[in-house]
Amino acid sequence: MATSYGTRTRPVGATRHPVRRPMANFGRNPASPFRHIDVVLVACVGVAVLFGALMVYSTTRGPTAPYDTSYLKRVIMFAVIGGVVMGGVALFDYRKLRDYWPFIYGGSVLLLLLVLIPGIGSRSKGTQGWFQLGPFQLQPSEMAKLGMIIGFAGLASQFRGDLDNTRVAMLLGICGAPMFLVLLQPDLGTTLVSVAVAFALLLVAGVPSRILGVLALAAVLLTTLVLTSGVLKEYQVARLTTYTRQDQAITTEEEARVRYNLDQSKLTIGSGGTFGKGLFNGPQTRNGYVPEQRTDFIFTAVGEQLGLVGAGALLGLLAVIVWRVWRTAQLARDDFGMLLCTGIMVMLVVQIFENVGMTMGIMPITGIPLPFLSYGGSALLTTLISMGLVLSVHMRRFS
Repeated sequence: MATSYGTRTRPVGATRHPVRRPMANFGRNPASPFRHIDVVLVACVGVAVLFGALMVYSTTRGPTAPYDTSYLKRVIMFAVIGGVVMGGVALFDYRKLRDYWPFIYGGSVLLLLLVLIPGIGSRSKGTQGWFQLGPFQLQPSEMAKLGMIIGFAGLASQFRGDLDNTRVAMLLGICGAPMFLVLLQPDLGTTLVSVAVAFALLLVAGVPSRILGVLALAAVLLTTLVLTSGVLKEYQVARLTTYTRQDQAITTEEEARVRYNLDQSKLTIGSGGTFGKGLFNGPQTRNGYVPEQRTDFIFTAVGEQLGLVGAGALLGLLAVIVWRVWRTAQLARDDFGMLLCTGIMVMLVVQIFENVGMTMGIMPITGIPLPFLSYGGSALLTTLISMGLVLSVHMRRFS
């Protein structure tokens, strides 16, 4: 005997199973990753990238029409590519990286080795740190920071907090190899960021405080040795140390050049006052008085054109991004995700503090970009990939 349901019949007593549609299942399943997208982080990242494109355009358009849009077009291109990659990384289950971290980490180290070879890597401003790909440059040291974080998180999560001297040495090796290769370029600024990230990861991973104390002392001694040993060029030493002698007489030509850059930077920020001179109306920015303004000194364009209010709003936006990354690190359901987010958070904080600080004369002048804003494809792509990883951790905190 059968019961009729329209044109379909089923035996009496048989259980009727509703047809499950994939998208409907996403809505019913409380653990579905699509129900836990960090919308606040996505929105803030999008606003920061668009604002960065606007600031790059303001520093490169030129004083009079017809205005140059070539840099803006490149930023938009990298932003679109980076946004697509960020979305793809967010959809990818980050936990699968635990099986592939040796390849990701090894690939980043290999790129650092290749870029040091003359004829393969290219030199710019005294640093052997780029691959020339047609009209574009790829900077492997940017990607190596993220590769180090993934490698550390992958290895440390396998130890599950059980760290003896051998395992601590392995973690130090994971951090030390890319830092050493970046220092050979030489790029002390990126190395210092990596040192801060490594120290934070070691702390969170549970390395004993006595070992961390020894490492901190070794880092100070190594930095002093690098600055005094002749490894760095004269202009590089001047950039790293001039901020400590701003009230003293200039003694070298390189110091005079760096001091000019620093003075112009502080003058540009200070001239903006409370509300700024208006978008595209800052004379320092419009006439190109600040060297490297579209890259290292992009924050000066914000200060001059939008003033204290605009600069404060930007820092508030970046603070929200850092907060969301920190929050995701707390919500992560495994050590691997927690370490990933912790490393990315520290990387962002150090770069923001150092970049903004150097434009105001309170930190050494380095080639560290301001995340989301500074012109540079490698930096923007690496930062957006990092945000994709954070989103992936956040989306899977219940699964």
